[in-house]
Amino acid sequence: MFDIGWSELVVIAVVALIAIGPKELPGVLRMVGQWVGKARKMAGEFQGQFQEAMREAEMADLKKSFDEVKEAATGFAGANVMTELKKDVTDALAIDKPVDVPVASDAQVASAIGEPVTPTEPAAPTPQTFVEAETHAMPEQLGIVRENQPAPQETAAPADAPKEAKAS
Repeated sequence: MFDIGWSELVVIAVVALIAIGPKELPGVLRMVGQWVGKARKMAGEFQGQFQEAMREAEMADLKKSFDEVKEAATGFAGANVMTELKKDVTDALAIDKPVDVPVASDAQVASAIGEPVTPTEPAAPTPQTFVEAETHAMPEQLGIVRENQPAPQETAAPADAPKEAKAS
């Protein structure tokens, strides 16, 4: 704010010493210090009041937004989505409750379908069927194959010796 360097302060101190005199200089410096203290105290009070006003304004905004949320929440109380979902799930999972679904009679089903269809026997295979089967056939048979088979041993193990099994 003020751009006063050390050289300017030295000039002010020398002028004050010459104008006031060395005898009255301590009293004047004490009075200037008191004025500076009062100015700092007033600035601190102003700053504190300003901060308090900001906090009150912020609290009023928070209270207003809280009231809006509370009002919106009470508006949903009658038609709460979660309550409706819970009711629907509970109704769907109720096994003992009879279901209010109209049951169609056999006559209604037959009239809706039209003429009844009689089952037929499958046709005999034709040469075209065999060609299609060969084109879509698997190249090799599926089966369980052991990939890591031990090499056959040259010497036969004695029949009396217990066989050792490897755990994989």
